[in-house]
Amino acid sequence: MISLPIHNASGQEVGVYEFDPAELASRVSKQLLHDVIVMYESNQRVGTARTRSRAEVAGTTQKMYRQKGTGRARAGSRRSPVRVGGGRTFAKRPIDWTYRLPKKAVKLATRMALRSKFDDGQVTILDELSVESPKTKVVADVLKSLGLTGVGCLLAVDQHDVNVWQSARNIADLRVSPSAELNTYDLLHQRQLLITKAALDQLRGQGVAAEVAAASEG
Repeated sequence: MISLPIHNASGQEVGVYEFDPAELASRVSKQLLHDVIVMYESNQRVGTARTRSRAEVAGTTQKMYRQKGTGRARAGSRRSPVRVGGGRTFAKRPIDWTYRLPKKAVKLATRMALRSKFDDGQVTILDELSVESPKTKVVADVLKSLGLTGVGCLLAVDQHDVNVWQSARNIADLRVSPSAELNTYDLLHQRQLLITKAALDQLRGQGVAAEVAAASEG
């Protein structure tokens, strides 16, 4: 069992949250986390690098000089890769680097990444976060009171809130995500996880449902 204090927006402890981390994932597989992170980073590659081959650079195709009788090595056109201004020998072409792992593996990796945050003591639980109107100062003050200023932080809320998102978008090293949209990359990319109690309740329910479904299939 894990027991963590629950803080309010002022940084004061207002309760204790206890739960079994096995509700999120029964174990943490570093290999699966690695594979999923590589997938996310590969999908971020633009793949638009392109260079010109000798057939695409400007210039005549005529031989620079006759083949024999000059005492020099034979030479082709000025577009040859060995000459300045010539084409590349193995010209680069646009490549699509995107690929997908099985959905079940990606979802399992998300739960494992979430559990790893609890195992490493990198989670702060917030009782609730409500912002009446978009103000960066509101979220900045919450981070300051919790000692998370200047730390790479992921703020997980129970549902999408425009006011919270707009209040946090100007804070460096802070990302905001609804619990349903959490992914392995965001969880492991940010050092600290700041999660509301309602969001954690949702994730625990999803984790238990997923484990039950996996057990029934097995």
